[in-house]
Amino acid sequence: MSNNTPVEKDLINREDEIRDELESMFKSNLKITDWNVPEPDDQSASEILIEILEKKLQEIKQDVKDGKYKDY
Repeated sequence: MSNNTPVEKDLINREDEIRDELESMFKSNLKITDWNVPEPDDQSASEILIEILEKKLQEIKQDVKDGKYKDY
């Protein structure tokens, strides 16, 4: 029998959806760069997008650590 909390169960059940949403956002932003920049370097754009996402994820991690979402 699993001892997962309701929150854990919810997030585990939605993991694929959450991951797909992140990938979709990444691809959408890559596509926007393709529209905005003539002959873009997609590898470079992908690497920069990853840096932006990682930077924001680090900010969110710090906010969580600081309790910003404790009573969200």
